[in-house]
Amino acid sequence: MNAKPMIMAALGLTGRLRLGRWLMLGALLCTLTACHTPLLEARLEYQFISPSQDGIGKVYLGREIAHTMGHEGAAWLDRPSRVLQERPQAAIESLALQPTDVVADIGAGTGYFATRLATLVPQGRVLAVDIQPEMLAMMQERLAEQSIDNVEPVLGRGDDPNLPPGSIDLALMVDAYHEFAYPREMMQGIVAALRPGGRVVLAEYRAENPMVMIKRLHKMSEAQVKREMAAAGLTWLKTDDSLPQQHLLFFQKPA
Repeated sequence: MNAKPMIMAALGLTGRLRLGRWLMLGALLCTLTACHTPLLEARLEYQFISPSQDGIGKVYLGREIAHTMGHEGAAWLDRPSRVLQERPQAAIESLALQPTDVVADIGAGTGYFATRLATLVPQGRVLAVDIQPEMLAMMQERLAEQSIDNVEPVLGRGDDPNLPPGSIDLALMVDAYHEFAYPREMMQGIVAALRPGGRVVLAEYRAENPMVMIKRLHKMSEAQVKREMAAAGLTWLKTDDSLPQQHLLFFQKPA
């Protein structure tokens, strides 16, 4: 005999209603669990607020994301004063690159750092990633003028650096990460592109120092950078504060 009708009859009307509610709740929980994809998880980690003057109104781990500098402001990247303000040569020499390394310059802009990195990896290459085709076009002109053949411009997306898995030894982001509209997704792509034991290095203007005359959302504290890189599964190695105005933070992917 089928036991189900007997059980339902024994429960009575009230019991059947309660059982129905529990069954509906169980089905709903199963549906939510099945839909709990990484994409949904990523969306839940962003909050939205009324945008501040220099922000996009999107908050990640307590930090409002800054507006991206458009290609119209490319002259700022190549300003002569940058040599003293950022000491780019000292920054790239601190990376301790090997001649055969493959380096990704994320948010490469006009190639200011990519061209400098190229000299340190003569048997390797630099993947210069930017999401603005106009920036990449300016970079191409620069590479042609300087006869540099080991820098490869790469058009990324706001949520994807467009790098092959396990293809790079180091990812460098100079004054760029704080503008990523999808920092979680971008870091997932960067970490996937790193070889085991590969490194991530960020240069960000020091938010802790009010004397660093950069807009608030275009600066990051050491603690905030560590928080966001830990969320990406990276291990902090060291912080180099020898640059005039920037933190230089080193992280590593597990081997």
